[in-house]
Amino acid sequence: MARKYFGTDGVRGLVGVAPITPDFVMRLGYAAGNVLAKTNAASGRPTVLIGKDTRISGYMLESALEAGFNAAGVDVMLAGPMPTPAVAYLTRALRLSAGVVISASHNPFQDNGIKFFSEHGTKLPDAVEQEIEAMIDQPMQCVPAEKLGRAKRLEDAKGRYIEFCKSTFPNELDLRGLRIVLDCAHGAAYHIAPHVFHELGAEVIAIGNKPNGFNINDGFGATAPKAMAQAVLEHRADLGIALDGDADRLVMCDSAGRIYNGDELLYVMVRDRMTTGPVAGAVGTLMTNMALEVAFKELGVGFARAKVGDRYVLEVMKENGWLFGGEGSGHLLALDKHTTGDGIVSALQVLSALKRSGKGLDKCCKELVLYPQTLINVKVPSGFDWTKSAEMVAEKDAVEAELGDTGRVLIRASGTEPLIRVMVEAKNAQVAESTARRIASKVPA
Repeated sequence: MARKYFGTDGVRGLVGVAPITPDFVMRLGYAAGNVLAKTNAASGRPTVLIGKDTRISGYMLESALEAGFNAAGVDVMLAGPMPTPAVAYLTRALRLSAGVVISASHNPFQDNGIKFFSEHGTKLPDAVEQEIEAMIDQPMQCVPAEKLGRAKRLEDAKGRYIEFCKSTFPNELDLRGLRIVLDCAHGAAYHIAPHVFHELGAEVIAIGNKPNGFNINDGFGATAPKAMAQAVLEHRADLGIALDGDADRLVMCDSAGRIYNGDELLYVMVRDRMTTGPVAGAVGTLMTNMALEVAFKELGVGFARAKVGDRYVLEVMKENGWLFGGEGSGHLLALDKHTTGDGIVSALQVLSALKRSGKGLDKCCKELVLYPQTLINVKVPSGFDWTKSAEMVAEKDAVEAELGDTGRVLIRASGTEPLIRVMVEAKNAQVAESTARRIASKVPA
């Protein structure tokens, strides 16, 4: 069944425009509450944890969600500004029925969204999201007064999560002697991430750590890593760490300001794990660089591609029984440490690899040389299907024939915006760019 409201990462959009309106979000909370109440009928009243990032609209949407859940007879615990993976962890650790995050991740402050986690700290299965969707458009009612849900603040959510993050770093190692620039994107980790790295021994220079409700992801964070790289050079730091607005993405740079994406960081993590035992395989996406696939093959590590989106990476990881996966955008998963992608935890896995090897990021990635990629986003009408454009299909086929086994083409619709993404990867950068532009030029105006 096609999903009407849920995209690849929950419900997301421009604040004040359907579906990100107070009335819809209240109905969403009510619908989700009803589904949870039915699922938890045998174990009593369900309890949901709500966290958010630092957007000004978070206050409004938090209140709307709370009202919807309470009307359905669901209790609510409010965590305040918290990284998305922190909500996943706390939901599981506190044995709650579900977790909800109010965030639009790496998008600007004008956007916001709602995403859910199951009691196990994983993204909700598609079937459950579809069940929630089926109820959203039903008339909203309210349980009797004696069955209404309650709301309370979760005390020390921040401290609990800081300790969890630190527990994923090896006990025998520390970060003493490292000067780290930490870019929090003016987002949900601004009051958490600096403590994690400082308490493990690093000298932390925090930037992007002064949110005002409007500056999340604005010129800072994993989607704007130049600020991190510049600060590393200015402060003569050993490396830089950049998170996005909800702290589930990670991008890093070395002391020279050279930026490393998720594909490279996944390579570092897997190579490090191989020093303690075999790694059966790792999962990337349709966008993962071919060079990583080739490198893993040479190491004897299996590799599989999932659809774009960390929820789909996780699904393939579980199908194969593998522990590691990620996206070039910086969503990285290490299931021996956490149930979901976590920027802070992933950074700690990379740092432990550097500490164990005694090498810098540049040396750890020396054997992985990424193929040049060109990605072009083209705006299209909502619902546009590129496969029905004879010109686009013909141009794609022609480019693939020219590239042979020296590159690949990927065309896909964005899951969150009315865009077609045209990506060409080739060993030669000029070839990648020229062929991508050829295909993009065939998108109907």
